[in-house]
Amino acid sequence: MFNMLVSYKRVAIHSLRLGIKDLQVFARDRMMLISFIIMPVFMMLMMGFIFPSQQALKDAPLGFVNLDQGPMGAQIATALQQPVPGQSGSMFEIAYPTNQDDAIEQIKKQTTNGAIVIPADFSAEITAGQQASITFINDQSNPQLSATIETVMNALVSVISDQMAVKNITAALPSVADPEAMVKPIIMQTEGVVPGEPNYFEFMAPGLMAMVIMMAAMTGLAGSISRERELGTMDGIISAPISRLSIVLGKSFAQVVRGLLQAVFTLIIAIILFGVVIYGNLWLLALLLLLTVFSFIGIGIMISALSSQQETAMTIIMTLTFPMMFLSGAFFPVQQMPTVMQWISKFLPLTYAVEALRKCIVLDTSLSGMMPEVWVMLGFGVFFIVIAIPVFNRVITR
Repeated sequence: MFNMLVSYKRVAIHSLRLGIKDLQVFARDRMMLISFIIMPVFMMLMMGFIFPSQQALKDAPLGFVNLDQGPMGAQIATALQQPVPGQSGSMFEIAYPTNQDDAIEQIKKQTTNGAIVIPADFSAEITAGQQASITFINDQSNPQLSATIETVMNALVSVISDQMAVKNITAALPSVADPEAMVKPIIMQTEGVVPGEPNYFEFMAPGLMAMVIMMAAMTGLAGSISRERELGTMDGIISAPISRLSIVLGKSFAQVVRGLLQAVFTLIIAIILFGVVIYGNLWLLALLLLLTVFSFIGIGIMISALSSQQETAMTIIMTLTFPMMFLSGAFFPVQQMPTVMQWISKFLPLTYAVEALRKCIVLDTSLSGMMPEVWVMLGFGVFFIVIAIPVFNRVITR
C-alpha cells in the first residue's frame, strides 16, 4: 500500500513538472502567447458583429414606390423610417424608384434589397371601407434578408391596420369601452425562463467557449507532443525515469490550464462587450468547463500519438473540428438542421458541451437538469482516454 502511494505521488510530481515545463515554454513563445490572447478576442468580435441579432435589420436599402395620392402611402413611408429602438439610424435606407419596373431594376443591380409598392388607389380603397393591399418585391438572391424585411413589413402593416381599425370602431361605435379588444380579442404575452431581454449572443457565447476549449485541448496537446517528437526532445523525456502516464498527464495538465484560461477570457469578453449575463452557478460552470476539457483530452492524445509531424496533426484536427463547429449547435440550433445532420450531431462531444454550458449560463439549470449531458461528456472522455493511452504507449516507444 505504501509503495502504491509512493508510486502515485511520483507520477503526480512528474506530471506536474512536465505540465509546468510546457506552460513555461508556452509563456516564452511571444507569438503563441499573442495568438492565445487574440484568438478568443477575434472570434468574439467577429461572431458578435457578423451574426444577426434581434436588432440586426439596420439601414437596409429598400425601394419605396408610392403611387398613392392620399395620406396612407405617406404614413407608411414615415413608419419605414422610424429609428431602431436603442440605436441610431433606422431600419431602412429608403430609395425612391419612379415605378415598379424601376424598383425591380434596382434590385437586380443590388442597390436595394427589396421594394415596397403602394398602388394608386390605396388610400381611396381604405376610405371606401375596402381591403387594400401593398406589394413587397423581394430579393431572391438573398432569401434570409428578404425574409427578415418581409417579417418587419408584415408587422408594420399589422400595426397600422390595427390602429385604423380601432379608429374606425371608435368613430362608428363611440360607446365601446375598449375598441382594441374588438380588433384583437386575443394577444400573446412572452415571458422568459430567466429575467432580462433575450440576447442572441447569449446563445452563441457558450458555443464559442466550448469551441475554444476543444481547440486548446486537441490542437495544443497534439501540437506539443508532435513538436517534441520533431525536435527530438521526446526521446529525452522517454529515456528519463518517468512513466508514460506521467508524460500524458503532464502534457494534458498544461493544455487543461490553457483551455480553461482561454474559456474564462472568452466569457469575460462576452460579458463586457456584448452584455452576456451568467444566470447559473459559477461553481457548476467551472465543473462543466473541466468536463468539456476532459471530453477532448483523449482525442488529442490519440491524434498526437498517431501524428509524427505537427502538419499531420493539424490536418487531422481540422478534419475533426470543422464539422463539429457547425453541427454541434454552437452557431445554429440543432433543431433547425436536417434530420441526418441532427442524427450526426448526437455523436459529437461538442454538442453536449455546448448544450450543458448553455443550460448553465442562459437558463440557470441545476446539475440534475443537465445530467444527460454530463454523463455523455464523461462517457466520451473515459472512452477516448481508455483507447488513447495504450495507443500512445505503443506508438511513442517505436
